[in-house]
Amino acid sequence: MKITNKYNLPETIVNVLKRPTYSKGAAHISATGLLTSPRIVQLQRIHADELEADASEMVWSLFGTAIHGVLEHGKDKHHTVEERLHAEIDGWQISGAIDLQRNYEDGVIISDYKTTGAWSVMNEKKDWEYQLNIYAWLVERVKGSNVKGLEIVAIIRDWSRRDSINKEGYPEAPIKVLEIPLWSYEEREDFIREKIKLHSAAQFAAETDDEIPHCTPDQMWEKPTLWAVKKEGGVRAKSVWQTEEEAKNALSKGDVIEVRPGERTRCATFCNVRDFCSQWREFNEGRTSNE
Repeated sequence: MKITNKYNLPETIVNVLKRPTYSKGAAHISATGLLTSPRIVQLQRIHADELEADASEMVWSLFGTAIHGVLEHGKDKHHTVEERLHAEIDGWQISGAIDLQRNYEDGVIISDYKTTGAWSVMNEKKDWEYQLNIYAWLVERVKGSNVKGLEIVAIIRDWSRRDSINKEGYPEAPIKVLEIPLWSYEEREDFIREKIKLHSAAQFAAETDDEIPHCTPDQMWEKPTLWAVKKEGGVRAKSVWQTEEEAKNALSKGDVIEVRPGERTRCATFCNVRDFCSQWREFNEGRTSNE
């Protein structure tokens, strides 16, 4: 991937970003890769030499790298820091780099450190639960250690003292520990096998020049098109509907219908392979033809 520097960030920062420390090793896929859309994974593989990102978009990833030094410096004798584990399942090598394992006589507590926004802490991401349960599977499969707990240590980059006082449910401090549900070993393994099936199918399609399976609405962070009923000239909607027919049935005298076009937020803003994606291109062409 080519890293640009459109906003003239300091050379030292750019140099660090150009020297990544992350590697999935000899594995077919990492725990986080397993959770990514198979379509995105394959398009990233195919177009690896054509991808481009600006350093300004990657700055927060530096904090993820920096926290590893903090953990190493602050560890106790019962701590295991930044251990990468590998395991084979259904012919695939899965890897995961676990930030911190706290080892006790009755089991291990796995901690993953995230530099994230307050919104994500208040609306916990399901992917955090998935990722940590994959880590738990790796620890029990590879090390034979019992996992007794999972947690996210969230470092909140946009934390506001004022909001912590005035907003209900807002984090009280810029670091918050979130307890994550621990699944049974069987549930974890079934989940991993299902993900492997999806990635295997996408890889086969890519290698045989077939259409790679499309991203799902959840993977695209899709917001559907909605129809709002409002007074003509009004600002706020009286009601919002999933279909145009429902909106028409709700019309009263003096009302108008406002169409609120759907969006695919991840595709539009956060996907680095959208320029190579026919699914995204067709979505945009469809919106243009409807305008």
